[in-house]
Amino acid sequence: MRVLTKQDVLRLLQERFQEGFVKLSSLPHPSTLKDMQKASLRIVDAIKKGEKIAVVGDYDVDGVVSTALMKEFFHLLEYPVVAKIPNRFKHGYGLSPKIIEELGDVDLIITVDNGISAHEAAMLCKEKGIDLIITDHHTPPKTLPPAYAIVNPKQEQCSFAYTEICGAQVAWFLIGQLKQDLGLDVDMKQFLDILAVAIIADVMPLRHINRSLVQAGLKMFERSERPAVAYLRSVLKKHTFHSEDIGFTIAPIINSAGRMEDADLALKFLNAKDFFEASVYYARLLSLNVQRKEEERRVLQESLEQVGDERVIVVAGEDWNEGVVGIVASRLVDRFSRPAIVLTRDKNGSYKGSGRSVGAVDLYRLLEGTSHYLTRFGGHKKAAGLGLKKEHLQPFKESINALAQEIPQEDFIETSTVLGELPLSEIDWELIDILESFAPYGESNPVPKFFASNVEVLEKRGVGEDGRHLLMTLRQNGNIFKAIHFHNATELQNDRIDIVYQPVKNIYNNSIYIQLHIKKIV
Repeated sequence: MRVLTKQDVLRLLQERFQEGFVKLSSLPHPSTLKDMQKASLRIVDAIKKGEKIAVVGDYDVDGVVSTALMKEFFHLLEYPVVAKIPNRFKHGYGLSPKIIEELGDVDLIITVDNGISAHEAAMLCKEKGIDLIITDHHTPPKTLPPAYAIVNPKQEQCSFAYTEICGAQVAWFLIGQLKQDLGLDVDMKQFLDILAVAIIADVMPLRHINRSLVQAGLKMFERSERPAVAYLRSVLKKHTFHSEDIGFTIAPIINSAGRMEDADLALKFLNAKDFFEASVYYARLLSLNVQRKEEERRVLQESLEQVGDERVIVVAGEDWNEGVVGIVASRLVDRFSRPAIVLTRDKNGSYKGSGRSVGAVDLYRLLEGTSHYLTRFGGHKKAAGLGLKKEHLQPFKESINALAQEIPQEDFIETSTVLGELPLSEIDWELIDILESFAPYGESNPVPKFFASNVEVLEKRGVGEDGRHLLMTLRQNGNIFKAIHFHNATELQNDRIDIVYQPVKNIYNNSIYIQLHIKKIV
């Protein structure tokens, strides 16, 4: 492995962004999204006529944020809308005939982060004389639903410059178009705090406009007056936020509502009117997140008992909470470096669940190739949802694995994020500044990790719940650093170790110092 200097690190990170950085002032105009103008003018007309408008979202973070943005915008207009997020357990995913019946007498339905595959629901809207505007970012099927307008950057003949954006971004661009068509003076930056949460949570590539919006959104998060965000700053005791804070702490808490109970709770939290209201909803979210972790552990353990040597892992349970199957699929991918699909039985005796992919393996195409066994499927390359009848489970397993045999082995390998060997002597504040200048890190811009060999362990002790995190003092050639290995499962056999690590700026008890986050003890 090549030994690096600080300047090598700078050059390697610069190579990731040879196309340069996109400024907020250079974002594409909303009207470059196909059907955007048509959708906006229909909404403007509905407002002028006093029609009843409903917004239908999704129960994940992206869907909840999308709904919260639309609700907040209409609140600024002082125009009433019905905001509906399907309950995972009662309604299933996205716009459905059941949701339409529950909405009752509406004139216009706007979907956010869903709807691109909602053929049956779209037909029902047509029968009822309800105009349907679909805004989504998921991969469109070959035949689109019959809607008044469809706004999706992935659809054919759409000239929008970036296809890899999340549902909340599509909703944000719709708000931008509405602002123009209504002639309003609305600061679009006020929405960036929670928009950044959606981009990170939906694992969008942090390049181009996504990077710019997340960067601005994280800055907004630090000063936002939104009660939910202000409360998060207070309870987490943080003044600066990174993408990791969103992805590993905040997003799972917001997601817990839809996974365990009802995503409407998360919507109420994001749209809370004051600090007290935010605190009440947050307490409930925190409780649900604890339940989610317990259920996740159980389902993962039972899933591991079914894993064989197949190229695509497919496991199924009888009583698994469908709210955690997606997370468990991710855990299996992390452990085995293979695509994983986790299914659970629904009340009709059929299976439904989620899949996650690895490397360059296109999960959506695998499901498309086995769709004759499925009652439904949707999603994108990295993640998807699906349903199938009990009798088709085994044929589906065999079929998807037969298809996967045609995929080159190298497609299953995650590109390594270890940049090279970086001696501890190279770690200083100049290096930290270099690393921070290329943040935010995430999908398509992974956190830079480094290798260090023959590192001496001077001190070590377990911290946190059950001592599961290992706090250490490390030394290499006279250079001493504090280090922590989260969720450590390695028994140190001697006082000399090789490590994969990430140097970070740590703030604790009003002191600032460089700490090493140990990713792996080799």
